[in-house]
Amino acid sequence: MKLDMTPQDETFRAEVAAWMQEHLRGRFEPLRHRGGPGDEDAFPVLRKEWEQELAKGRWSCVGWPQAWGGRGLSIEHQVIFNEEYARAGGPGRMGHLGTELIGPTLIALGTEAQKQRFLPGIAAGTEYWCQGYSEPNAGSDLANVQTRCRRDEATGEWIIDGQKVWTSLAHESDWIFVIARSEAGTKGNRGLSFLLVPMRQPGVLVRPIRQLTGTAEFNEVFFDGARTAAENIVGAPGDGWNVAMALLGFERGVSTLGQQMHFLHEFELVVKAARDNGAAKDPAIRQRIAQAWIGLRVMRYNALRMLSGKQDGRLRPEAMMYKYYWSNWHRDLGKLAMDVLGPEADIVHDDPVRRPLQLSSLFSRSDTIYAGTNEIQLNIIAERALNMPREPRPQ
Repeated sequence: MKLDMTPQDETFRAEVAAWMQEHLRGRFEPLRHRGGPGDEDAFPVLRKEWEQELAKGRWSCVGWPQAWGGRGLSIEHQVIFNEEYARAGGPGRMGHLGTELIGPTLIALGTEAQKQRFLPGIAAGTEYWCQGYSEPNAGSDLANVQTRCRRDEATGEWIIDGQKVWTSLAHESDWIFVIARSEAGTKGNRGLSFLLVPMRQPGVLVRPIRQLTGTAEFNEVFFDGARTAAENIVGAPGDGWNVAMALLGFERGVSTLGQQMHFLHEFELVVKAARDNGAAKDPAIRQRIAQAWIGLRVMRYNALRMLSGKQDGRLRPEAMMYKYYWSNWHRDLGKLAMDVLGPEADIVHDDPVRRPLQLSSLFSRSDTIYAGTNEIQLNIIAERALNMPREPRPQ
């Protein structure tokens, strides 16, 4: 992907920046730089209203086709939007799982009826989604899911039984996309189906998980005879693994540049804290700050490389390394932030510099665990990106 900006690109960048300046103010002013990692439960009602404000300006899903409420922007302009959104302090997106994951998956793989039913609500910010992948015994080992689904012979509906865990914002969501085992006796990635399930129904129980940060945006979700309509399956029965992998491919798409802008904001807070309290005089701290900056630039260039090819949901080799790289970088930034703050890091603050760094540091401890542990990520890089022999696995 090119790094040089054309006059048209700069005009578009100015348009996004002006819109953000005009709209992220007044009652939305408290949302600036809120709702990120460790802070995802901040202002949920107001952030949903912000999603609807974005939708009014047609900024909620800028990469989608215009027919489905998007702008059909080029990858370059999507990058610009995400960068300017984060630069302006745009809050963490309550609709992220809808606009960036399940929406593009339905556009690529869903039926016409599914697109008609679900895409308008996602684009308008009126329906919210969560992700039913991880389970207590199948977090990083996604192919080991034990949640089951079966057809009701009388109605054709799918009946779901099982448990999901670490489900972000499940308590704020209207729908959940679920990987469940639809063929009894199957193992691994065979016999799985990908279902769209309403959250507000008998048979769905959500329990919050309190974290080190004091927040509870993660949840357990229990299914006990929960139901969804026969047509709410994406792909064919038993083809759930392929759909799930396509969705993960979209996850490592253009929104990664916005994520990096949030990382840049955290990095700038670390630098400010180091200057304010004198920690920047320590040569070892200065070296670590320089290494963090270098790492952030490397992350950007690899993301641009990821985005230079066709965005069809397939995980290319450079995308397979992305999660491993950013999660370790972010964890190390959290360590650096606490070392910069020194003893002040152990005291709970409302200070606008210290408190975000404390939350980010605590939350970043989970970065190398969720969405595939470091060990799983290294296996993926070795086996799928480098075509090395598979690690021996028990039969």
